[in-house]
Amino acid sequence: MSSLRHEPDPRQSARDGYLDAARDCILDVGWRRTTLTEVARRAGVSRMTIYRAWSDMPQLLGDLMTREWGVVVAGTLARADLPSEAVAALARGLVDTVVGLRDNELFVRIVELDPELLLPYLLSRRGRSQQALLELLRDRIEAGQRAGAIRPGSADALARTLLLTSHGFVFSAQTMVDDDVSEADLDAELHLLVRRVLEP
Repeated sequence: MSSLRHEPDPRQSARDGYLDAARDCILDVGWRRTTLTEVARRAGVSRMTIYRAWSDMPQLLGDLMTREWGVVVAGTLARADLPSEAVAALARGLVDTVVGLRDNELFVRIVELDPELLLPYLLSRRGRSQQALLELLRDRIEAGQRAGAIRPGSADALARTLLLTSHGFVFSAQTMVDDDVSEADLDAELHLLVRRVLEP
């Protein structure tokens, strides 16, 4: 008998379809011109179907960003699960995550058209994606510390230091790129910085 845990949840599949429609809207016209009505139209469902899932666009955007950034992290940092080689794995994973976010189509579009949407996550509060990333970093750091591969200290403080550092490389790297320094140069320095922070 097959486990129910492996059966797709049709409600989640439908919700992903609605988020896909919202993503397409934002890529096409930006956040300010995207409405729940337009999301419903693109998803091929009634407005009430969308309103039952999200009462307003900020709620929908929060779920969309959580899903979008989660996919990036799952493809990069989430694979860095090698306690005996934790420093190298985390340095590589964090740089790959930064590059993945910086190049993400939705992130680029938001930065181009609606950068103010990201300000609360830089100035006021942590978002769900940031919290999930912190927890993942903390767990990897603690595992590396137990293996003797990462220096002693508060894993929470180290994780937050790495996340704060990474913010600049995601949000502001373009302001530091010119004929003298490329993005690749900056990413190489981030890799070295992470190693130096974590090495015993």
